[in-house]
Amino acid sequence: MVNRLASQLDRRDEEPNIELAHELASEENKVGIIEIIDNLSNKDKKIRHDCIKVTYEIGQVKPELISDYAIKFVGLLRSRDNRMVWGAMQALATIAHLKADLLMKQLHEIQLAVKNGSVITVDKGIITLAKVAASNKEKNERIFPFLIEHLKKCRTKEVPQHAESTCIAVNDENKEEFLQVLREREPYMTEPQRKRIAKLIKSVG
Repeated sequence: MVNRLASQLDRRDEEPNIELAHELASEENKVGIIEIIDNLSNKDKKIRHDCIKVTYEIGQVKPELISDYAIKFVGLLRSRDNRMVWGAMQALATIAHLKADLLMKQLHEIQLAVKNGSVITVDKGIITLAKVAASNKEKNERIFPFLIEHLKKCRTKEVPQHAESTCIAVNDENKEEFLQVLREREPYMTEPQRKRIAKLIKSVG
């Protein structure tokens, strides 16, 4: 599998990685997937970057094929290599609905990555947390306050996207709190941002 990665083919685009991911997913090639997962810790930065790309591309097609590696992805959130951090969070975002109980036990790690992470880490982290929160009432009660606090403090331009991601965790009990934050932030938005928020308010309200 490693020989088919973009870097090993001397390619600068991601197409070989995407093709490999789709092939592994369609064939449910678990041996091939294990090889990709094992190489997430390869000493060659290019190889591990290719492998995390293949991993979350598989997750987008067939998340169940990478769900058993959830703890591995959580561990990567502490990596010094930012590409691995946001790639791992992207992988977690694809499997969060399948591994909600396990990820709940790793809540601190995920929240820490969201607080300190890059733009993509935060984007995918909010999706991950919202999916876990949406899985049941108890998890929702623990996670939703964090999501609300994030919506209050994140940059204005990020509110629409993060609110849309959070929306799956909105229910009858927390709906008003969610809507109130959106209304408070709405006056500071551009017209396109306001339109997205208005659409969201309508769908929730």
